[in-house]
Amino acid sequence: MKTHYITTPIYYLNDKPHIGHAYTTIASDMMARFWRLRGDNVLFSTGSDEHGIKIYRSAQKENTSPVDYTNKMVAFFQEMGVRVLATPDEFIRTSSHHHHQSVHHLWNVLREKNEIYLDTYAGWYCARDEAYYEAKEIENGLAPSGAPVEWVEEPCYFFKLSKWQEPLLKFYKTHPESVGPSHRLNEVKRFIEGGLRDLAVSRTREACPWGIPVPGDDRHVIYVWLDALTNYLSVLGYPHNSEKIKTFWPHSLHVVGKDILRFHSVYWPAFLMAAELPPPKKVYAHGWWTKEGQKISKSTGNTIDPLKLVTTYGADAV
Repeated sequence: MKTHYITTPIYYLNDKPHIGHAYTTIASDMMARFWRLRGDNVLFSTGSDEHGIKIYRSAQKENTSPVDYTNKMVAFFQEMGVRVLATPDEFIRTSSHHHHQSVHHLWNVLREKNEIYLDTYAGWYCARDEAYYEAKEIENGLAPSGAPVEWVEEPCYFFKLSKWQEPLLKFYKTHPESVGPSHRLNEVKRFIEGGLRDLAVSRTREACPWGIPVPGDDRHVIYVWLDALTNYLSVLGYPHNSEKIKTFWPHSLHVVGKDILRFHSVYWPAFLMAAELPPPKKVYAHGWWTKEGQKISKSTGNTIDPLKLVTTYGADAV
């Protein structure tokens, strides 16, 4: 019997689910079902990513609180899973008390190991991607994803990402199966070889009022990607449920869209290595669904509603 821990990304709640979310859920569910039929030990996890400036602004547009907004939106994603007949074992919410404890514990471990320090950030930030970008990545005022960027200058905490450039390259040299398909691994290695800079891992409350507070410094909230990626451990009870972690980590397959490959194959393994935890076994990045040649996304508004498709054609056809 083999052990498999398969995950979808936790879905960002700034809008209702679209066909891309349904696809990732269905693809992951298909593999989880196959492994269960084979008699393997399987944990299949999905969930919701509920913090960050996009959530805060979406709640403001609806004249409601982030808590009420996320509670409303998470119901759509949970319904999507039910309607497409997905069979996850866990649905993790980053607003949960245990997840907050897991994130705080990982933060404290990184601080104790001197992997995080306080400084000032000045550079480009994309609210739609919740991502920092270097000047060489910006073209005509847009991020590589095509989303607009804004110039940010603020005090924040940094993670010593630059320190992990060579360890990451060494890891991927000895574990080329850790990113798939193979051309995605080449993208990851090229990005790392281009030079890693230390990563801002907090926002001030003035800039982003909605997030998990930095332990011991509530003037800052933890960067939404450090928060979100930790879900893969909090599902396992990190740091308390050692038996579940021992069983399923790092036997993980993270199924993601190619637009979040950097976060899962550069930042996430670096965080884990710094905390003296093994990186995930594999990150598999699928392509984008497109409509009239343009990526389907909530932000551009060209989405296809999977719930309407299921209502019209049934879950099996979808």
